Amino acid sequence: MSAAPSVVPPPHPVSVVGIGADGWSGLSGGAREALRGAEVLIGGARQLELLPPECAGVRVAWPSPLRPAVPRLLAEHRERRIAVLASGDPMFYGIGRALAEELGPEGLYVLPHPSSTSYACARLGWPLEDTEVVTLVGRPAARLAASLHEGRRLLVLSADASTPATVAALLTAHGFGPSRMRVLEQLGSEAEAYADGIAESWAHAPGDRLNVIAVECRATADALRLGAVPGLPDEAYEHDGQLTKRHIRAATLATLAPAPGELLWDVGGGSGSIAIEWMRAHGSCRAVSVERDPARAERITRNAERLGVPGLRVVTGPAPAALTELPNPDAVFIGGGLTAAGLLDACWEALRPGGRLVANTVTLESEALLGERYRLYGGELTRLAVAHAVPVGGFTGWRQAMPVTQWSVRKPSAPVSASPSPPGDRT
Repeated sequence: MSAAPSVVPPPHPVSVVGIGADGWSGLSGGAREALRGAEVLIGGARQLELLPPECAGVRVAWPSPLRPAVPRLLAEHRERRIAVLASGDPMFYGIGRALAEELGPEGLYVLPHPSSTSYACARLGWPLEDTEVVTLVGRPAARLAASLHEGRRLLVLSADASTPATVAALLTAHGFGPSRMRVLEQLGSEAEAYADGIAESWAHAPGDRLNVIAVECRATADALRLGAVPGLPDEAYEHDGQLTKRHIRAATLATLAPAPGELLWDVGGGSGSIAIEWMRAHGSCRAVSVERDPARAERITRNAERLGVPGLRVVTGPAPAALTELPNPDAVFIGGGLTAAGLLDACWEALRPGGRLVANTVTLESEALLGERYRLYGGELTRLAVAHAVPVGGFTGWRQAMPVTQWSVRKPSAPVSASPSPPGDRT
């Protein structure tokens, strides 16, 4: 499917030419012809310097910030033949995405070059399809934490020359200090250089800003093991007791059923565990955690950073008032405040058709409310009970945790009328 253009496409498709550290000599004949024929050449200052005088078009360096300038520059030069320079493959974490969003695919003629990840895997002998790529270009380093698993191979796209030291410190802080790191600089050029070492003892001085970091993940014996599915250990979270416990959390996330690109509202965030594990399910999953207590809201932010999802949006304020300006969700989890007047109605109204709502409670008052909504909307009403083995004198017995009542429902495409929620206090 073609994306709808955001600006009027120019008469000629915009040529998007991938260029590597080897510069002009590494370009194909078609790429060279596109650059020679362009009346306007747009790119980074470093990329523009790689072009020879025979590329006679007007040279325009991207300003900072780049993204807001894209529609302006395209509109300014739309009557002329435009060529845009990109690093490596323009459609792999490159400018090609922004251009496609503005012009639509038909407005582009893309000439890719081997990406830095392709070069890196070629040098390392790593199968590209088995190597996870994490970009830290314009993104917080904390997002790397979600990809740390024993034995995994990662390629980290660096923001600049300081990124390797940042990555080494993050690996060490998360119990992956024994991981091997190799920094590959100026890939594809005659100036290729390499640095090799162990994260916890990384002592290399910053090198070239054009670098990729190869990481072979190795954890310490006492590192907390964080799996790839919901239900992280409770000790992974900083909390004050307001935490959806591990087994209930795993069951809740299974019911919420996160899918790529979807948005979750986590209402009554507590420690943020539901929103965090929703986002860990896939790199494109998004979440908003709504928490009325400022101290808990700050704690949610810290947990999100530590567990590799710094993009979690935290809204401090009481629900439903704090929900009014939020984008409509694909799923809603209510973990606190169910008896707040209007909360369930506000969440139901905001939920997209086909979206899922899941609410958990341990109180009789909220349980009665969920029973009422179950009769009105249907769905599933479930009692979740967990018991743990504990010492009883010289023997072992079961200690029952408070049972959790869970209501889950999918919103139909056709609207269903709702009756008002009864007033009450938060639970």
